[in-house]
Amino acid sequence: ALAGLVAITAEPSTPTALVATLWGALGGVLVVFSIGALDKMKIDDPVGAISVHGVCGIWGTLAVGLPFLTLPDAGAPFGIQLMGTLAIGAFAFIFSFVVFFILKMTMGVRVDEQEEAEGLDVAEHGSPAYTG
Repeated sequence: ALAGLVAITAEPSTPTALVATLWGALGGVLVVFSIGALDKMKIDDPVGAISVHGVCGIWGTLAVGLPFLTLPDAGAPFGIQLMGTLAIGAFAFIFSFVVFFILKMTMGVRVDEQEEAEGLDVAEHGSPAYTG
């Protein structure tokens, strides 16, 4: 449900109700495949934020530019939507890279090997998150 909501939020006023439902449903399908793909790539995203907000957000933003998915004379050209998506992605990557580089150089971004092996739930909270 959240993936569908994120997918349609880029432009909720231009698609018809049926198209918005299909647009969101495709977001729901995309999130399932995205979570599986990230797991296979061993990218740690325990709450699915990259899949929900990243992948479905990109889908919704690009869908605004698809003329058959919006009301006549609404939305934006696909190229503009693509350019905006790429610009935001580039900004987020560069800004995050700089911030994490500064953090790595000043205070570090990794825990020691013992804390990593036992799990941060034990190291930081004193008890395991999963007892089974």
